[in-house]
Amino acid sequence: MKRITIAQNGPYLVEGGVPLAYQHIAADEDGESLGWRAGDPVATGDKYALCRCGHSAKKPFCDGSHKRVGFDGSETASRAPFAEQAERIDGPTLLLDDAERLCAFARFCDRAGKVWNLVGESDPQSRATAVEEAGCCPSGRLVVRDKNGAALEPTLDQSIGLVEDTAEEVSGPLWIRGGIPVVAADGFTYEVRNRVTLCRCGASSNKPFCDGSHATIRFDDKK
Repeated sequence: MKRITIAQNGPYLVEGGVPLAYQHIAADEDGESLGWRAGDPVATGDKYALCRCGHSAKKPFCDGSHKRVGFDGSETASRAPFAEQAERIDGPTLLLDDAERLCAFARFCDRAGKVWNLVGESDPQSRATAVEEAGCCPSGRLVVRDKNGAALEPTLDQSIGLVEDTAEEVSGPLWIRGGIPVVAADGFTYEVRNRVTLCRCGASSNKPFCDGSHATIRFDDKK
């Protein structure tokens, strides 16, 4: 079974042979996020440990640096289901659920007038763009639904993406795709979702999830 277990003040322990690869945010000349570009795969075994503190010299893998730096990996994120965390916008043809606390600063939501405005429109182009933008959101902060409440989700294989943000010139979070369970250090299993992002810079105030801090501290997984 594919699963990610969080070690107390330590790494993410991945099991089940989860594929790992770089995923790049593709941007236009103005720096607006347009879509995803698949990058190089990273060789792994059936089990491996991914750095969570941001200090490993073997990124993306753990080298024990969390002990040397005294990393505090306390999990402070809400354990409430997404539906309880999200605010809903009711548009003429779509619903948009937005859990702002989960934002990973990928910025797909800003294109073409912003997704929050697009769901307020009724034309087919606005609808299609809103679905696309929300679906590109790696953290699952944004979920577009039809008027019956069914989520319009992209199909994602179970895998982990190492996000690289070219426009911002920073390395982003771990993009957990396809509904892989994430188990807290105390044994609690977070809600299993199609898209979540886990902090790998060590600076998030919403651990284990990303809060965009990698952009503030200029995180680079090559350093």
